[in-house]
Amino acid sequence: MASMSDIRNGMIIEWRDDLYEVVEFLHVKPGKGPAFMRTKLKNVRSGRVLENTFRESDTFNEVRVERRKMEYLYHDGAFYILMDTETYEQTHVDAATIGDNDKLMLENMEVTVMFAPDGEIMGLELPVTVVQTITECEPNVKGNTASGGGKNAFTETGLRLTVPFFVEVGDKVKIDTRSGEYIERAN
Repeated sequence: MASMSDIRNGMIIEWRDDLYEVVEFLHVKPGKGPAFMRTKLKNVRSGRVLENTFRESDTFNEVRVERRKMEYLYHDGAFYILMDTETYEQTHVDAATIGDNDKLMLENMEVTVMFAPDGEIMGLELPVTVVQTITECEPNVKGNTASGGGKNAFTETGLRLTVPFFVEVGDKVKIDTRSGEYIERAN
């Protein structure tokens, strides 16, 4: 059993019958009353982030997860096929486990897969940024500026995002995988 003093970033805990990763924590020692810990917890399976306050009396189980680098090969119906880069063993991952990350994944992309102690795939982590090609967007009109506003565009995987007016069909753009937002044009 772990307690409030054991909390650290990246730690996976079993809490409220689900698994959460500690994204952020802050130890608070008020002038009056007992100390407590404010945390931001990310649900490992759904990706939903919530805030919680732990007291000294709260306990929870720490879950040891194994993280393995794998390569995303292709999508086959309800499954995504990943290959372990060390053993070349292929693994079928259910589309529900991938969730909304499917629009950010490109074939032959390296991802980190999280395995529970029993071997179950709990989730997957993408690189911080990905580069995708714009396949559909409104045409550029003279007078549009580089700053202020934007237009809707779609990438090769079907991801919808807002890009600056100067971005054209065929341009490669860098996308933040945490928020799904445009960062910059890629070379």
